[in-house]
Amino acid sequence: MHPLIRPRRNRKNNLVRHWRSETKWCRADLVYPVFLIEGSKQKQGISSLPGQYRWSLDELLPLAEKSLKMGVQAWALFPAIEKALKNPLASEAINPHGLICRALGELKKRFPELTLITDIALDPYSSDGHDGLVEDGNVLNDKSVDILAQMALLHAQSGADIVAPSDMMDGRVLAIRETLEENNFHNTQIISYCAKYASAFYGPFREALDSAPKSGDKKTYQMDPANKKEALLEMELDQSEGADILMVKPALAYLDIIHEIKEQSLLPIAAYNVSGEYAMIKAAAEKGWLDEKKAIAETLLSIKRAGADIIFTYFALDEGIDSL
Repeated sequence: MHPLIRPRRNRKNNLVRHWRSETKWCRADLVYPVFLIEGSKQKQGISSLPGQYRWSLDELLPLAEKSLKMGVQAWALFPAIEKALKNPLASEAINPHGLICRALGELKKRFPELTLITDIALDPYSSDGHDGLVEDGNVLNDKSVDILAQMALLHAQSGADIVAPSDMMDGRVLAIRETLEENNFHNTQIISYCAKYASAFYGPFREALDSAPKSGDKKTYQMDPANKKEALLEMELDQSEGADILMVKPALAYLDIIHEIKEQSLLPIAAYNVSGEYAMIKAAAEKGWLDEKKAIAETLLSIKRAGADIIFTYFALDEGIDSL
């Protein structure tokens, strides 16, 4: 007896495997996170993120040209704020002449086709290192939301195409949407970090921005890694408040969350392939323990297969990973 159904027939060569392939990704699916610093001719390496840098604006312009030529058409901007400008009120977050606003204006003027996404949270600007204002050891919700809405409007006025609240304060999507609408920014999109977990995989990012909390942790606002139903609650709230795209962060340890939210929502789903996930592959590749390019391609494929339409990743500009 011979089997009549042989699944291996659909794996016999490259073309047949291509026909059978259920999931594909391309560079246009990727968003490149970019770290900004003040000054000129600055390209500072980040020890825990090999191959990633803090860039001054003049050095960013050639990188933008390269990104667009490669097909990576969206950047997420994160400012590394000088310590002298940080204070408990995070007042630099709403400075119209601050680093992020100047970068938005210049990049949008030079590269109008580059989609610019800005992070809406207070931790890069706060001397406390929290995503909201801190009072007597508590992270304040409503007062923080007021500042976040002002911040989002300022970024829209400066040229942001999309604002991305990553703070996990309750009600911030509604406050941002209403503020944008009231000021005629009807087409400015919101990517809501609806399921941002209190993860161990953020360390290299916090080094890049010097944004780690100075005391305590972020567990009163970021989500418990044990929870799935809570992610669905956050999803329902954020889409009802006017989010256009929903984000899950991190990606690899939360593929089930990406899949669940994709199944439950009609909105596009983004996932953040975070700094710790990037650093693990880079470190293992440096040791010769895995094939770096194949591991990157497989990682991005897994995130896409789970249901992500958009992937924020530091691998976005890596060469030679498209065809694997």
